[in-house]
Amino acid sequence: MNTEINVEKRFNYLFGLINFVVVFGIVWLLWYIFMNPNTVMKLYTPMYGFALLVVMVSSIVLMVNVADYFPFAAPLKSDNRVGRGILLTITAFILMIFIHYVVFWYFIGRLGVAYFSPQSIVVSGGTGAEPFVARENASTAIVYFFTAFLWIALFWNLGFGRWPWQTVGRGTLAWSRLFAILFFVSIVYIILFHPHVCYLFYPAQSKAGVQPWWEGFCETGSAFVGLGLVLCSLFWIVASDKLWEGAPWKLMNKNGEGRFVKGIVTFAATLIMGFIMMWILLKIFNLVWDEPFMGGQYTDGPDFRFIHAGEMAGFFILAAFILHTYFGNFPNVANIWPRAIIRTVIAIAGGLLFYGFYYSPLATFFLAKVPGVAQPGDTPLVWILLFLSIIMIQSDFFEGWPLRKRED
Repeated sequence: MNTEINVEKRFNYLFGLINFVVVFGIVWLLWYIFMNPNTVMKLYTPMYGFALLVVMVSSIVLMVNVADYFPFAAPLKSDNRVGRGILLTITAFILMIFIHYVVFWYFIGRLGVAYFSPQSIVVSGGTGAEPFVARENASTAIVYFFTAFLWIALFWNLGFGRWPWQTVGRGTLAWSRLFAILFFVSIVYIILFHPHVCYLFYPAQSKAGVQPWWEGFCETGSAFVGLGLVLCSLFWIVASDKLWEGAPWKLMNKNGEGRFVKGIVTFAATLIMGFIMMWILLKIFNLVWDEPFMGGQYTDGPDFRFIHAGEMAGFFILAAFILHTYFGNFPNVANIWPRAIIRTVIAIAGGLLFYGFYYSPLATFFLAKVPGVAQPGDTPLVWILLFLSIIMIQSDFFEGWPLRKRED
C-alpha cells in the first residue's frame, strides 16, 4: 500500500484539530498586532500589508520550493526541528524585509522603475504623489510582481521539478532555478500587470506601458483580471501538489524527475482549468449580482468580479493547505482518484466555509474589517496570506512539529 496512506492512517485527527485551533489563534493574534487598523502596527491599509505578506509567502516558497533550503542542510538531516524552524523563520522574515525594502523600495525603485518605490513616486510630484497614495501604488505593483512569482515558482516545482539541472549540486540548482523562474515572472508581470500600474497615475504613463490590452473584452483596465486568473490557476497547482499527490502530471516523469513535456502540459492544463474556474465563478456572480458594467461600483464593477474570483480561489487554496497539514489529507482510500476527487470537494467546501466566516459579523468584529462585500478598503487575500504563511512555516520549516513525528 502507498507509503503516504500508511503514514496518514496513523495520523491523530484530534491532535490535528487542536493544532488547527491553536494556529487559528496565532493568526488572529498576529492580525491584531500587525494588521488590525485599530491597534498597534496598522499595516492593513490594505495594500501595504498585502505587499508585505505576499513577499513573506514568496520568501518561504523561495527557500523551500526554489532553493530547496540551500544553503541550509536538507530537512531530513536535521535532528533539532525546533531550532531549525526558528532559524528558517527568522531567515524568511529577514529575506522579506530585504526584498521588500532594500531590493524594491531602495534599489529597483530608486535606480530603475520608479513606481516600485513610494519615495520615488513622491519625488516625481504630480497627482497621486502624496505619501499614503504613493505607498499604496508601490505596494500594488509589488503585490502583482510577487503573485506572478508564486504562480511560476509553484508551477515550476510541480511541472519541471529539478529539470534540467538533475545532475548538478544544490547551490547550482538553486541559483539556476531562481534565475529561470525570475525570467518568466518578469514576462508575466510585464504582460499581465505592468500596463495597469502605468495607468494608476495621472497622467497615465502611456510611453512606459501600453493601454491595458484586455480592457476591450473584459470591460475594465484593472489588472485584477490577470490577478484573478493567476489565483484560479494557482488553486489547481496547489491541489495537484497537495491533494492529488502530483497526479496526473507525475505520470510524465522520466526517471522520477520532471521534464520539458511534463512542464508544458502541466502549465497549459492548470492554466486552462484556472480559466474555466474563473469563468464559472463569474457566471455565478452574474446570477447573484446581475451583469457588471464598465464604471460600475462595488459589486457592479467588472474589476471587483475578477478579483473576487481570485479571492475565492484563495479561500480554496487555504482550505487545501489546512486539509493537507492538519487533517492528514483525509480521506486515505487506496485509489488515488477517489481520494483526489473527495479531497478537492472538501477543499472547495472548506473554502466556502472560510468565505462565509470572513464576510460574517464575527470576522468584522475580530479582524476589524470593513463590513460587507466589495468594499474598496478590504481584501480577504491579506488574511489568507497571513494564515498560509503560518501554516507553511509549521509544515516546512518546523517539519510539522509538534503535530507530526519524524518518520524513520
